[in-house]
Amino acid sequence: MKFVLLELLAEQPRHGYELIKALEQRNAGFYRPSPGSVYPLLQLLEDEGSVTSEQVEGKRVYTITDAGRQLLEQHRQRRPGRPEGEGGNGPDAELERLQRSAMALMSSVKEVARHGTPEQRRAALERLDATRRELYRMLAQEDAGGLV
Repeated sequence: MKFVLLELLAEQPRHGYELIKALEQRNAGFYRPSPGSVYPLLQLLEDEGSVTSEQVEGKRVYTITDAGRQLLEQHRQRRPGRPEGEGGNGPDAELERLQRSAMALMSSVKEVARHGTPEQRRAALERLDATRRELYRMLAQEDAGGLV
């Protein structure tokens, strides 16, 4: 999560709650880090010189430092194939596309759960269960020496 926080702070200075909300939004509402995990990490980043903080209108606002940007760049370079945005190539880019697709699916499941009729919810559950079984079947067949 250290590098995720640095990525967010590279976009703009933010206070802790803004970081928590940004992480929640980027994860389609399915993951929201606790203040107990974010604030100690921000303190660690500040202690190591990767971020600075200042009190602004009663809130502690964190800003990435040059050292933090350098650390973030080193992290990016250690992950070859990771796209800078859309359309990258390589295993990391493929994994990122798979994760984005899963997040989009989770977002649509959330909408069906909130707003769907009972029939739509049942149909969604059947499709999700079938898809989950198919993914495991695909992995089992690959382990056995063949792909679907």
